[in-house]
Amino acid sequence: MVTLLFFYPWICLLISRRSWRKKSFPVHILWCWVFRVLTLYWVRYCKKAPVPDGPYVIVANHASYLDIFLMYSIMPKHPFLFMGKSEILQYPLVKTLFKRLNIPVFREDRLKAARSFIQAKQAIREGWSIIIFPEGGIPDDHCPNMIPFKEGAFKLAKSAQVPIVPISFTNNYCLFSDPDNLLGPARPGISEVYIHEAISREEVAASTAEELLKRTFDIINGPIQQHLRGKSLPAD
Repeated sequence: MVTLLFFYPWICLLISRRSWRKKSFPVHILWCWVFRVLTLYWVRYCKKAPVPDGPYVIVANHASYLDIFLMYSIMPKHPFLFMGKSEILQYPLVKTLFKRLNIPVFREDRLKAARSFIQAKQAIREGWSIIIFPEGGIPDDHCPNMIPFKEGAFKLAKSAQVPIVPISFTNNYCLFSDPDNLLGPARPGISEVYIHEAISREEVAASTAEELLKRTFDIINGPIQQHLRGKSLPAD
């Protein structure tokens, strides 16, 4: 939060005009690195496949708020926006940054959800990549086991005719939890990240949204299940 307060005025200035917004991306990257250095988070790339030229849709599992904080430092080559649940707007400072730059999704309102989809497609046309956590939130139980994906990310990739880049975070849930959970983990450590081979534009076009959902889920889930082998989960 201290790092956010320092960078907040600069980011707010750069996102105040539409033509300046992409200039805020390097500032976000710097913020991410300062955060990582001060909190002693390192990244181990267990897999780092080449990323295609943007724009593309980045799809990742979501078991920790650290997934969001690290993204700028692990995907720094092409400017991106987050497309995420509107509940994040309840945090005062984050609300301003997220609403002005990123794309909140109001899932309870179909009309607003449709507008968010159109807004994301327009952002892709303007050269932004889009990051989506298709679980729709952090699972309440048995992290990092994933809950079923929603189709939005895959419909967006097909509609915008862009590749999909799958990412797996296998152990962030051990390092940092929901800030509202005062008894949750919050400690330095090494985040294990898998950047998988992209699903190409041609493959996206040739597949249904349902097929893309299943394929992407299986790709992301593979390293997570490998990580969990040998770990005992609490009984239901």
